[in-house]
Amino acid sequence: MEMDTLELLRTLAIIIITSKIFGLLARDLRAPQVAGEIIAGLLIGPSLLNLVSQSDFLAGMAEIGVVLLMFSAGLETDIDKLKKSGLKAAAIAAAGVVVPLVLGSLLYMCFYGFSAPGTEGFIQAVFIGTILTATSVSITVQVLKELGKVSTEAGTTIMSAAIIDDVIGIVVLTAVLGLRDPSADLGAVCFKTIAFFALSVVVGLIVFRLMKIVDRRWPHTRRIPIIGMSLAFIMAYIADRYFGVADITGAYVAGIILSPLDDSSYIDRKMDISSYMIFGPVFFASVGLQTNLRTVDLTILAFSAAFVFVGLLAKVIGCGLVSKLLRFDNSDSLKIGVGMMTRGEVALIVAQRGLKAGIIDSRFFTAVILLIVVSSILTPVLLKLIYTRDEKKILIKNPGLS
Repeated sequence: MEMDTLELLRTLAIIIITSKIFGLLARDLRAPQVAGEIIAGLLIGPSLLNLVSQSDFLAGMAEIGVVLLMFSAGLETDIDKLKKSGLKAAAIAAAGVVVPLVLGSLLYMCFYGFSAPGTEGFIQAVFIGTILTATSVSITVQVLKELGKVSTEAGTTIMSAAIIDDVIGIVVLTAVLGLRDPSADLGAVCFKTIAFFALSVVVGLIVFRLMKIVDRRWPHTRRIPIIGMSLAFIMAYIADRYFGVADITGAYVAGIILSPLDDSSYIDRKMDISSYMIFGPVFFASVGLQTNLRTVDLTILAFSAAFVFVGLLAKVIGCGLVSKLLRFDNSDSLKIGVGMMTRGEVALIVAQRGLKAGIIDSRFFTAVILLIVVSSILTPVLLKLIYTRDEKKILIKNPGLS
């Protein structure tokens, strides 16, 4: 073998082993495995041991990983819940995007200067706000399951709003990435985005009907996930190549197209094997590899602390206040706001797209990683406290229930 090939094998071995070790440690500490995999990247990257460096090969592997992650997110989208959630969840989701977007943009400008619309500084500010729009409720859902509150009005609203939140967030991401092109204007970006989603509806209806036939004839066979993965790659390519829409948007749409299939969970499980074993760890470790803590200065540390504070508060304010306006009581409004605080893979994916497009510097990954870790730890704690407090109030008012 050539030395380059041997080096690639060594690199992959180090990434996979360290990612899994730290991922499992994070899980044992009740933190997201994603956080452990990022820390693994920081450990083996330029921040500490410098055992592995970023390369075109790893960048390509990470790209496949992020496409598979977004395809999986689309597969897990419950379209029926999306339809039934109605205007309440949509309004809460919209607030959960708009408020973090505005506050995140203002935060960046407060640290790095105010810029006129259309300038490089303005685009960077809006992109920082875009990172804050992402919501990851996997941890919230787990807490609700433990407490037996998934089917409550607040629990259902959180899950429905999170789904719509991600859809809106991806559209915003697509628009901001389009603005990075000096020749593009917002009208053209919006038109291309709308055109892509219109095409996706047509293609989706055709592909779904064909896949239903295939699924009925060959249920639970490997050809189903193979076709699904091919669709994800095709949609990702078409989105980026012909519409200037982020490839992850195409992959996400491919997942949504196949989500109503009887075998959608089967496809998701098969995709998860590849993603869990190699592509996912490479993507999350690459985030750590692209972050060099040795270059972090006091300004970035201060910005990171403010970024976490604003990121958490923006969701509580946006989602909580709109919930209150929609006649949820104070307790349920707080639960919805807190439940929408968590950030995860989507925030990382958005940040990675900004780095790839040259919008933000790798130093800002420090802030994103900190937000994911803090929100993932704080949200379950706060939710349990709120629900426990409510149960105590009910017992005080109705002592016979105890």
